Amino acid sequence: MQCPNCQIDLQMTERHGIEIDYCPRCRGVWLDRGELDKIIERAGANEGRPRAAPRQAPPEHDLRPGDDDHRGRDHRHPKSRKRGLLGELFDFD
Repeated sequence: MQCPNCQIDLQMTERHGIEIDYCPRCRGVWLDRGELDKIIERAGANEGRPRAAPRQAPPEHDLRPGDDDHRGRDHRHPKSRKRGLLGELFDFD
């Protein structure tokens, strides 16, 4: 099947038992009949699971006067976000 937007062949991947067709160029996603229902069902099931308790921040170190402007910030390593089921399903990189 071809992408209706780009007119190139779609690629198929399987995530969590659901087949997803996607365009490698425009990143468009196409689902077959019933696949959206499966995604919604599984996303709802994941919401009911208990989440891990948040971790406590490590104790802060003593800083010299004037250094408090940079406390707790490390711009070299951006904080990664925790992705849910939908993020996992549609991450094709």
